[in-house]
Amino acid sequence: MQMLKIWIPMAALAALTAFVLVEGRADTSQAAARPQNSAAPAALAQSAAGPVVAELFTSQGCSSCPPADVVAARLARDPGVLVISRPVTYWDRLGWKDSLGREENTRLQRQYGDRAFAGANIYTPQLVVDGRAQAVGSQEAKVRSLLATAAAARRKAGLSVRIAADGTGRQVLIDGPKDQQAELVLVALASGRTVSIGAGENGGRKVHYTNVVLAERALGRWSGGALRVPITLDLLRVTGADRHAVLVRKGPGGPVIGSAVI
Repeated sequence: MQMLKIWIPMAALAALTAFVLVEGRADTSQAAARPQNSAAPAALAQSAAGPVVAELFTSQGCSSCPPADVVAARLARDPGVLVISRPVTYWDRLGWKDSLGREENTRLQRQYGDRAFAGANIYTPQLVVDGRAQAVGSQEAKVRSLLATAAAARRKAGLSVRIAADGTGRQVLIDGPKDQQAELVLVALASGRTVSIGAGENGGRKVHYTNVVLAERALGRWSGGALRVPITLDLLRVTGADRHAVLVRKGPGGPVIGSAVI
């Protein structure tokens, strides 16, 4: 009996194997580094609603994550993008406890998976754009396309978010369409942290993290229209934090519709 031979082009085979999910890990063959002679991408046009939020769920215990951490550092150079690194905890079992990991980050990622992505599995490195879209964090071209789409949506939303100084701290000034329901969240960030990883998949490596979450606090709720929310100086005193951001979000795991950097 003659055997049937099936020929699969190498390009198609590569496409089938380039992306693999293994219990929350995304392995991708795409390099994070751009060619040295490539031009830097144009900055996003920022709307009155503030910079687009790019939340990277990463882990010191994930061998696929360092390229995405490099991409996050590049994205953060754009004033139209607010990068937030959110180290998770579910890879701690691989022999190295993430020194920056927070259970709150893991919980938020699961909320995104349930609410924004129809129950899809969570993984690292996952980059979530404005709580609406997601991509593998090392796939820079895809990520930048999602950021551009989100920026265009922000410009059409009619929302304004800005920070004003007063004698006792800061104020968030928000204004927009009526009949909205959103929460305001104050996020304390360390603009840069370099970690020497002692064991696990990245053992022996030094990895730099950008805008790492140190603490979060609810500031209140917004129901549309104009609102002033005070931020007293004591709320800005978080050990290790050298910048803060305000997120306007439609509930945990919901879309991020506005933001501002303090």
